[in-house]
Amino acid sequence: MAQPPAVRVTVAVPIEREITDNEECTGHTEAVESVDIRARVTGYLDKVCFKDGAEVKQGDLLFEIDPRPFQAAYDQAVAQVKLREADRKFRLAELNRAKQLIDKNAISGSDYDQIVAQHDQAVAALAAAQADAESARLNLEFTKLASPIAGETSRTQITRGNLVKADQTLLTSVVSVEPMYVYFDVDERTILEIQQHIREGKIKLRDKEKETVPVSMGLANQDGFPHQGVIDFGENRFDQNTGTVRVRAVFPNPKPAKGTRVLTPGLFARVRIPLGAPYKSLVIAERAIGADQGQKYVLVVNEKNEVEYRRVTLGKLEGRLRVITDGLQAGQRVIVGGLQRVRPGSIVEPKLVNMEN
Repeated sequence: MAQPPAVRVTVAVPIEREITDNEECTGHTEAVESVDIRARVTGYLDKVCFKDGAEVKQGDLLFEIDPRPFQAAYDQAVAQVKLREADRKFRLAELNRAKQLIDKNAISGSDYDQIVAQHDQAVAALAAAQADAESARLNLEFTKLASPIAGETSRTQITRGNLVKADQTLLTSVVSVEPMYVYFDVDERTILEIQQHIREGKIKLRDKEKETVPVSMGLANQDGFPHQGVIDFGENRFDQNTGTVRVRAVFPNPKPAKGTRVLTPGLFARVRIPLGAPYKSLVIAERAIGADQGQKYVLVVNEKNEVEYRRVTLGKLEGRLRVITDGLQAGQRVIVGGLQRVRPGSIVEPKLVNMEN
């Protein structure tokens, strides 16, 4: 009886890679610094000095309130200082003359005490005028609202010509953009495992003094975890209701040559935490894996081009490939195309391709 023709299949050799066991969590990005810009004096908004959504530096001018009433108040306060200074000099001269006269008994003790009191009052009045002038100077300075931090502005909440009330009217907000925090919750088992691996030296710390654990992060539209950062803070107690602890990681967020920064506050983030030292393992394409009553398997082609069945134990996903922790050896030819057309014992005509194709 004639043998049926060999089935054509595509095969690939497993890739050997360094793998690190890890835990994946979900969280959100948050700005390191955030501030609401409110006026510290009441007046009419005169200038808006930035564009909505613009990046600003610390100290950049954002708004200016009409300074003319505050300039007038400051000039008046300065004039009061000069007036009080003149009065103090006059009272000081009177006091010096009175000291000479009291030594000669030319004036009474009561008159001398009155002159001393008038001098002290002049000194106090000068100090009060100087304080009023400083307050007026600060109010004049407060008409210019600069950004206290470097970051990205929100939209302008109020337009020119409107009345701005001190400590009430919200003008805009500024959030820092470099670096960026990511907050996420980690379960108790994972935290204890990380601490154990740190003590055993299985996790390499980025900064040994601060014990910063390296982590990677990806956004909703990104494959894998392209952003590299470190854990720099964890809450000092577990939430007994959830069995988790809130953890914070910090990631750089440089400005690209074109476009805007990748990270902005409030984004969904996927975080990957390493749980040990890297080790070598085999990875194969997901399409090469079959299922048989809940058991995972692959079909390999031996030296005689005969199909053999191999039960495998799956590990985590490594990019688009699946880690095989048991059941497969390096160098074996694994069927990645035509899996449904063959069965163990079949003779095939294999075509070698790249596992990642």
